[in-house]
Amino acid sequence: MERRRRHRAYFWLMGTCVVLILLAWNVVRLWSTTAAIVMSVVAALIPPVAAFVGNQGALDESAPSAGDEER
Repeated sequence: MERRRRHRAYFWLMGTCVVLILLAWNVVRLWSTTAAIVMSVVAALIPPVAAFVGNQGALDESAPSAGDEER
């Protein structure tokens, strides 16, 4: 369940990044180059955040058990 939530958040963030880039350089630049550049900078900051969100807690899931817990 946690993994699905992380993946969904990752894809939403990356989708937002793609939409920002497409809108910035196909629509917004016609009215304001400054706004298009600001949108591109925001879009450039999203992938590292998306990677962090997508991988948060993944190490806990992949770590082998210590073997000292009761079954």
